[in-house]
Amino acid sequence: MTTIPELLHANLHDVFGNRDAATRRAAIDRIYAEDVVFTDPEGEVRGRDALEQKAAGLLASVPEAFAFAEDGPQYLSETAGVLAWTFGPEGAPAVRGVDVIRVADGRIVSLLTVLAPSEG
Repeated sequence: MTTIPELLHANLHDVFGNRDAATRRAAIDRIYAEDVVFTDPEGEVRGRDALEQKAAGLLASVPEAFAFAEDGPQYLSETAGVLAWTFGPEGAPAVRGVDVIRVADGRIVSLLTVLAPSEG
């Protein structure tokens, strides 16, 4: 059984922070429900394939030096978890946000990404 802390970590690092397409897809198949719903400021997509396209597109649009880092504690309930993160070069994040996941049967059924207002 996969725990919510493990799912939060895998979502951030094994999927959205993973530039290797094969291992990223294996993680997607392992941690998300088939009909996962992903919502971010650009809109909503449904299903593993659409989520894969979002992750691949994000990583293709930024320099290699950009990486995700956890930014504080995880917040957990029996069916949900929240994790704050940063994204950008080490020590100089370009973006901050939080991921909110809902979990059923050991898999992520929904993922909501909320971004912090940009500074400046």
